[in-house]
Amino acid sequence: MSTTTVISNRVLPDQPFDSIEAYIAAGGGEGLRSARLVDSGVVVGEIEASGLRGRGGAGFPTGTKWRTVLQYASTLFDTNVVINAAEGEPGTYKDRSILLANPYAVLEGALIAAYVVGARGITIATKQRFTDVVTRVRAAVDEIDRAGWTDGILFTIVEGPGEYLYGEETALLEVLDGRAPLPRIAPPWRRGLVEVVEHDSDVRSGSGLSADVEMATPGEDSVAPPVLVDNVETLANVPAIVARGAAWFRELGTEQSPGTIVCTVTGAVPRATVVEVAMGTTLRAVLDAAGGVAGRDDATGRSRVLRCVLMGVSNAVLGPEDLDLPLSYEAMRDHGTGLGSASFVVIDDSADPVAVAAGVSRFLAVESCGQCTACKQDGLQISHALDEMVAGQARPEHLRTITHRLDTVADGARCALATQQQVVIGSLVRRFSEAFSVRASSVGTAVEPYLVAELDRIIDGHAELDESFRTKQSDWTHDVVDSGQFPAERLGEHRE
Repeated sequence: MSTTTVISNRVLPDQPFDSIEAYIAAGGGEGLRSARLVDSGVVVGEIEASGLRGRGGAGFPTGTKWRTVLQYASTLFDTNVVINAAEGEPGTYKDRSILLANPYAVLEGALIAAYVVGARGITIATKQRFTDVVTRVRAAVDEIDRAGWTDGILFTIVEGPGEYLYGEETALLEVLDGRAPLPRIAPPWRRGLVEVVEHDSDVRSGSGLSADVEMATPGEDSVAPPVLVDNVETLANVPAIVARGAAWFRELGTEQSPGTIVCTVTGAVPRATVVEVAMGTTLRAVLDAAGGVAGRDDATGRSRVLRCVLMGVSNAVLGPEDLDLPLSYEAMRDHGTGLGSASFVVIDDSADPVAVAAGVSRFLAVESCGQCTACKQDGLQISHALDEMVAGQARPEHLRTITHRLDTVADGARCALATQQQVVIGSLVRRFSEAFSVRASSVGTAVEPYLVAELDRIIDGHAELDESFRTKQSDWTHDVVDSGQFPAERLGEHRE
């Protein structure tokens, strides 16, 4: 397997496709045509053989997911396919980049998935504020329909809310069912978009495992249908795998992490960028594609050095000594972190590491929905303690509060958000223990928390963050005064 530095254009072309004709001229459509000539099991087998892993963050084997959905198929209702385009991980812009440059591959991949699982409907779940993406995707759907690719399959575009949890696939399904983005207990292959209930009122509980909601079970007697949810980048890889074969896909990458990955680099770099590279490429090489970090000068002319790299807000941070780590799921796992959505936010020594932790913690505490009490309450306590520290108003007990609440914040959690508090903040506390101890003694100039928020866009090498997050309250409003309610409670969906 090749692990050398290679800039690839498998799913992210160097020049956007301006029409479906341009996409077809580059080989587009061959995967769908080939898939429809064989049994669906053959397609699943090829996806499994390719080793494609989900690019939404978890890296779960795509073929295994598809086969599981097939095993849970309903005898009464069709399975649905959902494209998760609700990109919200701080520092990530790769899915929107793909949809703007190459929406046809994503839609073709979804059509192949629909053929495999017998779906008659495909939902594209994006965010209302992604207006450029919505416009581009609507036009591309019209084009593939006129080209005769849809074969009666109905595409629906849902413009969802801005909340971070909307990207969590069970919370996304709640939105598609007309409710708030509150994560469920049941996974998508057990509870999909068509809800089989005894009473209509049971549908509205929002608890994730509401009374009398029947879930899909393996075998021919299954009634409730599952749903196949895949990330934009994942589906963009599917057509070429089907058209060219698993062996071709494995020509790049590593044994356990074949193919390419689309990375976003922002923060203290000369130019923010989105770049597709072979799996196994080093982190250093990807950062170099953004101009690197060593020797970067600020307005005073003083040389800046790398402090750490935030992996979005989902995995333990990396340091200067980690730059030669290969970008693969196994290498990151073995190093005690994770690849996630390949979002790299570079932090240099102009940033106070405690202020960075305050920014991360505030983002996660605010975006917590409050269905799990510890996640919201303990997360807010961690955030408050860090705010006091960077404001120069800390007391020794603030550091003890952070340490204690990091141990309890994930108690009973139904999604990964609370664990992210533990992992990311914990890694910053360990790496910069001296800075935290100094801040806990109220020593140091007061600084603002580092802004950690979703990316709005990247233009000409400049990353624009969602500045509205500065005024977002923990109840998910932008009111001057926080109501004190958890979002799940305020939205009328809270259940004991």
